Amino acid sequence: MPEEYMKQALKEAQKAYNKLEVPVGCVIVKEGKIIAKAHNLKETGKDTTKHAELLAIQKASKKLDSWRLLDCEMYVTLEPCSMCAGAIINARIKKLYYGTTDPKTGAVGSVFNLLEQYPCNHQVEIQSGVLKQECESLLKQFFRELRERKKKN
Repeated sequence: MPEEYMKQALKEAQKAYNKLEVPVGCVIVKEGKIIAKAHNLKETGKDTTKHAELLAIQKASKKLDSWRLLDCEMYVTLEPCSMCAGAIINARIKKLYYGTTDPKTGAVGSVFNLLEQYPCNHQVEIQSGVLKQECESLLKQFFRELRERKKKN
């Protein structure tokens, strides 16, 4: 079942890709239903906080009329950064599923693990590697094309 939700997150990542945004997509699920979808909009919004995870948390909070996203699961194509990992803890997300690792800024195991190494008031379950190859391929293709565009300019 995690694969089906990650496929929806990949659809969101493709939307970001089409806008020349780093292709990261996110969905939040409660009781088997998707309650929020989002993708990166940092470039579009000229705002460093417009990560897919934060935008999805905002939408889910509005839908549930609560900042506490109890019993919700998050599916994101790329390992969250420290900003997003902190928001996941604070939103009380029950479980995080992510596709591929981020060796430069990943805060769920790659650079450090904010969700497990630090005692916080809320513990988040983690499952990595969901549709890893698909998530990784989209990111690699995006950055390859970005480098090619830069060479031409």
